[in-house]
Amino acid sequence: RCHADVNITLAVPGHANYLNQWQSRAFHSSSLKIRANRFRRNKLYGKSNRRSFTTEMVQRLPNSMQPYLRLIRFDRPIGTYLLYLPCTWSIGMASTPGHLPDLKMLALFGLGAVIMRGSGCIINDMWDSDFDKKVFRTRDRPIASGLITYKQALIFLATQMTLGLAVLLSLNQYSIILGACSIPFVVSYPLMKRFTYWPQLFLGITFNWGALLGYAAVRGYCDWNVVIPLYVAGISWTLFYDTIYAHQDKDDDRLISVKSTALLFGDNTKYWLSLFGGITTASLLLSGLSAHQSWPYYAALGGGIFHLMYQIYNVNLSDPSDCLKMFKSNMWYGFLIFCGIVGGTLFADTGYKDNSVEITKANLKDGKTNCDSKTN
Repeated sequence: RCHADVNITLAVPGHANYLNQWQSRAFHSSSLKIRANRFRRNKLYGKSNRRSFTTEMVQRLPNSMQPYLRLIRFDRPIGTYLLYLPCTWSIGMASTPGHLPDLKMLALFGLGAVIMRGSGCIINDMWDSDFDKKVFRTRDRPIASGLITYKQALIFLATQMTLGLAVLLSLNQYSIILGACSIPFVVSYPLMKRFTYWPQLFLGITFNWGALLGYAAVRGYCDWNVVIPLYVAGISWTLFYDTIYAHQDKDDDRLISVKSTALLFGDNTKYWLSLFGGITTASLLLSGLSAHQSWPYYAALGGGIFHLMYQIYNVNLSDPSDCLKMFKSNMWYGFLIFCGIVGGTLFADTGYKDNSVEITKANLKDGKTNCDSKTN
């Protein structure tokens, strides 16, 4: 119909100005509709028009660098924080009573979290590029949009993994072996959403490896009575916040046959969130008791309970924007627990002596003595 109107107008002399005005108004109207639709979808998926510091930082860099930084989610650091925080818990638990955590170790694990989170994002996007093209929230990712090829992503991944290896090799031998054991989980996690409704469980197993590694890096061994409950707490916490996160994409996931706990739990999600919150709290309590934490730790744990309850009660699982907001708030939960561990260690009974190191040394000495006697 519009095409016919244009032909008629062109056929009538003296109407060229009218045609130009009509086309200008039509173009302006369509532009407004496009902008309004884009704003509506950005609001729906939690994409604010206000840019974060990291986003501004990325956009000020050369255009050739921006796709690579977006590929490792440098402009969205929340994932790095959530990967790093269980490491800080573990490092704090391993600290000597009456002392602060090892700042050098905290910095080293911070660097490792940035590198390994970036590596995980590259692996995830390489596996999921076909899925990402079909989901509005992810279709602009560098590989899905064609800004980066598979070959370029693979080279960048190799660089990231080399840097991660350099960080790992700076730790003690026990930690190197323990850290290397996490690689199969890092590589295979992105595939789990194709086969099981529990990909968030595999994410938790992968994402919280630092709860084991941090303690080992400080002590040179793992006190399993402390780190196993800490690891379980981290896994349960990941199930909590990533189930909320998965509700953003549940409609798209149904269409492309991708599985998640959000689809599995459906209307019962908040009951499951309560269960995960309870497991997280109970596991942290058990870990603290095993590590002989003091009152600041348990005070922080109490505050953490209220934070989890607030999320369960207030999150609107039908609103992607609200799901993203609650997901991001878990950074403060993790930081609160870390502060509790630091305070609990500082106020811990300095007279308490960890005999596990002495026992290990004694066993080694006995072993050496036995070997010597057999040789003689």
